[in-house]
Amino acid sequence: DAMERGTLLHRLLEHLPQHPPDRWDALASALLGPGDTEMQTAVIGEARRVLTAPDLAPIWTPQALTEVEIAAPLPELGGRRVQGAIDRLVLTPNRALAVDYKSNAQVPDRPEDVPEGLLRQMGAYAAMLAQVYPGRDIETAILWTRTARLMPLPHEMVRQALARAAIS
Repeated sequence: DAMERGTLLHRLLEHLPQHPPDRWDALASALLGPGDTEMQTAVIGEARRVLTAPDLAPIWTPQALTEVEIAAPLPELGGRRVQGAIDRLVLTPNRALAVDYKSNAQVPDRPEDVPEGLLRQMGAYAAMLAQVYPGRDIETAILWTRTARLMPLPHEMVRQALARAAIS
């Protein structure tokens, strides 16, 4: 159920921001298709809370990219090629912000409590983006959908997590 819920929520967060809020319910129904109506109602409500949270407005800019496929060899991992999909990428002339959506039931209070695997994932995104966008500040953050909260992750923290992946 948790994986299905997360998949449905990702689908809504990918597509709904491109449309006016008064169309979200109809679009959500079409995007989700037939299924567990109780779960779908909860997921639609969560997506709506996330998309309307005032603090999150900057990541819903129409210029942001969604589901950005990225792959690169990482020197931090001995040149091993890594690939992933960044849920939302917000670009400005000086900055690249990679946002990953997480629908976990338990949300950490601070970056130091984020699971190691997620820190490594975000470290890999940061390393790959640094190759694609040299000269830009590369930032990573997790959007915890349960709390509609964006948690910026310190660059050094995700860099060190990626380095630990190389030696484990």
